[in-house]
Amino acid sequence: MHGSEAPEKDVQSGAPGDDGKPLRILVVEDDEGDAVLVREHLQDGGLSHETVWVRTVDEALMHLDADCVLLDLGLPDATGLGALQRVLAAGAPPVVVLTGLTGTDAGIEAVAAGAQDFLVKSDVEPGLLARAVRYAVQRRRLDDTGRALYRSLVRAAETTRLERALLPTPAVTDDRLEVRVGYRAGRDGLLGGDFYDVVERPDGSVLAMVGDVCGHGPDAAALGATLRTAWRTLVLAEIPADDILGLLERVLAAERSQPEIFTTVSMLAVQPDRRRADLYLAGHPVPLRLGPPAVLLPAGQRGRALGIPVGGGWPAQRLDLGESWRLLLYTDGVLEATVGDGTRRLGKAGLLEVVDRTVRGVVETDGDVRPDEDPVLGRMLSGVRALHGGDLVDDAAVVLIGWDG
Repeated sequence: MHGSEAPEKDVQSGAPGDDGKPLRILVVEDDEGDAVLVREHLQDGGLSHETVWVRTVDEALMHLDADCVLLDLGLPDATGLGALQRVLAAGAPPVVVLTGLTGTDAGIEAVAAGAQDFLVKSDVEPGLLARAVRYAVQRRRLDDTGRALYRSLVRAAETTRLERALLPTPAVTDDRLEVRVGYRAGRDGLLGGDFYDVVERPDGSVLAMVGDVCGHGPDAAALGATLRTAWRTLVLAEIPADDILGLLERVLAAERSQPEIFTTVSMLAVQPDRRRADLYLAGHPVPLRLGPPAVLLPAGQRGRALGIPVGGGWPAQRLDLGESWRLLLYTDGVLEATVGDGTRRLGKAGLLEVVDRTVRGVVETDGDVRPDEDPVLGRMLSGVRALHGGDLVDDAAVVLIGWDG
């Protein structure tokens, strides 16, 4: 084989690789006699394999779709560690150096540079070569598995950090106030752009909110975490409730990756006497008051979604709550659940019915209420999921706040 001739292939039966298939072995060797000897050793070693023989590194780089590379360090177009480095830099599979060099330092340097093993041609016998190939392939697979596990752990840690930012523990000291929160990720199981928070101020007022960043995936989740943190900061800084959404929009404009990204928010400011509250809607579904029967809150004062370049602000809707009440804020993931044959959305009417059945303790769930979930909201979300017939398409965040005077 010379120049641009096709590489020589050889297939031999024997003990298969760990996946039950013959191992694909690329032999990079310019000496035909040595190449023949290598293939005989592999055959005699009882290894089920397919070999491809090339003479140069340039040719080897075109045939790296193999399980293992047997590499000579004295080639026409590369010698010494330069040959190994070129092959590894091109993304080679595990490399076993098989060379006539006998220096101890050469072997140490080759392994340090990334080779799985270093064999001297004069010392090689069939069993040794077959084991070296098998071990090299297995070590690489273990390395790949370890890296995949590490990446999975990193992603889990990142998800945990996002969960802490998106799904905080309510900061409320009034133990007479009922505060419940819940969250369900969408079908892909990953956090999205839904977020919530509940904070009590020093004057006794309590602010609660849910929000939804348009879009899905890690970018939406990261932006949602940023907005949730900014909202809590504004509340703790005792910014007037009337000013919070405007300032939150400024954070959104500064942090979003594209100018068309917007966010909807529903915010409730409960007064210290617990009998009155102000409702702020920024393009978000109207909260509801639990009964039974559950009813939608009045929404005569509605504002635009944050980030939409049109005029108008976010006027407050004053609510006279009375002595006893329970309010539910939610994102549209619960409304977009499909029911029946999948062509009809649950919608607000369906949600009101699920909430009523949850309050009466007769909601039909799918058994998917996790131990770490709030029992009431967990049953409600599980009831929505049961009607939908599986995991919700979109994320769903819910906040229940109540008072029994």
